Amino acid sequence: MEFMVLRRANQSTERGMQPPALEPGTFLRPSAEAVRLLRRDGVWSEVHGPFPPKELVAGFVLLEAESREDIIDQVRWWPLFDSGAVYEIRDAGGVGFDERGTLPLRDAQLTRYVIFLRSDSATEANALLEPEVVDFVARQNEAGVRQGVLLAGEGLKGTASSARVHYANSKTSVVDGPFGEMKELVAGYWMVQAASREEAIAWAKAYPYPQPGDITLEIREACERKSHAEFTPEMEKAEERLRAELLEAKLRNAFSKAARGG
Repeated sequence: MEFMVLRRANQSTERGMQPPALEPGTFLRPSAEAVRLLRRDGVWSEVHGPFPPKELVAGFVLLEAESREDIIDQVRWWPLFDSGAVYEIRDAGGVGFDERGTLPLRDAQLTRYVIFLRSDSATEANALLEPEVVDFVARQNEAGVRQGVLLAGEGLKGTASSARVHYANSKTSVVDGPFGEMKELVAGYWMVQAASREEAIAWAKAYPYPQPGDITLEIREACERKSHAEFTPEMEKAEERLRAELLEAKLRNAFSKAARGG
């Protein structure tokens, strides 16, 4: 199974700080450089950032896992020093493609932009698309790849099957979906490479979206990963101690459950 793990934004990521756990995922520049495209009654308008952190994604990564429980466990074992982080785990739609394949080829002279499709009631309800619509979207994506513009893309299932892992005080907790604030959610993304943000905006407006109604897009510039400094010996010892405490608590819970016949 494939999952998309989205690192929700907060004040630190909006200052440009990169969380360590998303390697080798995609990190996004702060929303001061972002643009939202609104198509209402067939007419496009633009709203420029910055936007409230709670509405934003700071980065994401696609991961394989055997189950929802497995991917949650993976995320809970990421570095605990990412204090205050919230990671949203979403089921991938299963029709995507990305840079892990042989095509498309990335041009190092161009900038990568992520175009998020914001959620609405239809995408949250996992409304089924007609086969001809799926084929149409696939053809459009293939054309974008051949043109050397489109690098990746994926749809996401609604948040009823999702979860959020919260990091606080060196511990983690899990909150199950669904999540109700539509303006905080994304239904999928495309990654393009372009010479400028204006060129990426033009591509996004020209894409023949199959849905006839209103849509909201958010365009964010992807940035290269910074190399994180190695943990100091003190940090490594603290991390080991925290992990040992978590493992001990997990084992105690398992033994207690077994003793109760659970």
